[in-house]
Amino acid sequence: MSGILQGVKVVDVSRILAGPYATQMLADLGAEVIKIEAPWGDDTRRWGPPFTKGFDGKEIAAYFLSCNRNKTIVNFDLKQDAASVRAMIETADVVVENFKPGTLERLLGPLPAHVIVCSISAYGATGPRRDEPGYDVALQARSGIMSITGEAQGAPVKVGVAWIDVITGLNAANAILAALFKKERTGEVMRIDLSLWDCAIAALVNQAHNAMASGTNPVAMGSAHPNLVPYRAFEAKDGWFVLGVGSDAQWATVVERLALTEAATQPEWATNKGRVLDREGVESCVAKVIQQHPREALERLLDGVPCAPVNTVLEALADPQSVARGAVTQHMGVDVLASPLRFMTTQNENSDV
Repeated sequence: MSGILQGVKVVDVSRILAGPYATQMLADLGAEVIKIEAPWGDDTRRWGPPFTKGFDGKEIAAYFLSCNRNKTIVNFDLKQDAASVRAMIETADVVVENFKPGTLERLLGPLPAHVIVCSISAYGATGPRRDEPGYDVALQARSGIMSITGEAQGAPVKVGVAWIDVITGLNAANAILAALFKKERTGEVMRIDLSLWDCAIAALVNQAHNAMASGTNPVAMGSAHPNLVPYRAFEAKDGWFVLGVGSDAQWATVVERLALTEAATQPEWATNKGRVLDREGVESCVAKVIQQHPREALERLLDGVPCAPVNTVLEALADPQSVARGAVTQHMGVDVLASPLRFMTTQNENSDV
């Protein structure tokens, strides 16, 4: 299904992760994506080690490969080659950029009226922080996500990937597809103003609503869940193991399969509300039993209940499901993560991009 966006031309003048992640998704869907880099290249080309073989066979940071497959890369200095870049944009359907608000127009002049422009910035085109720069780690700090990530009473911890950049990239691709659809139907051309800040705040989902409803700040809880119990990592006989009980029926199954005799003396544990109110007691009961079993045995015992070993990244990539779904593919002779998009045809055949 890689030809869905065939005929759509995207000029990508973004850098680092959010913009390139969005345009990579468009490229996966069949759009022609031309990435314009400064003569010295995207910053992430040097974000290593580790370094590996790039698409051109030269050494490059692995980071760059994560968000730049299926693109044609050209080098221009926007200050000196403005006319050439503008001529390229004239032939495009979409431009993606992540300069500070107003910078691209200052360098190139007014952008063509027929082109959908997706502008990605730290804080957006309006508001008191409009001109402030921001990398993912700074946005994780300011947005509040770091205050609820990590162990209780521990130091602030960021999510292990550039979480806000990735979410912003996903939102950007979604917005671009919507703008292309609107232009196709009505002829109207949209300008998209997307910020890491807006995406981060929106992605706080239940934690933000918990705070608004209670008037109390949520706190870091390690792997635990503020609204569900038991829902966290427990130490098994041979490593860490996650159990995620999302319903009272699942809890009843856990009680039966793990022979949690203590649960019979605590009838209030039968409901999630009761378990949340006695979080410490429930988790202590479950932990005592889980530590007696290896993880593989626990998965068999708890078949049908959401649970899993805490894998390393390499273990996850080698998981039979990853292999079956083609989670790792090759692009120009280099191992890269595959697009997660899968489409079902009318013949009910699974097709990826």
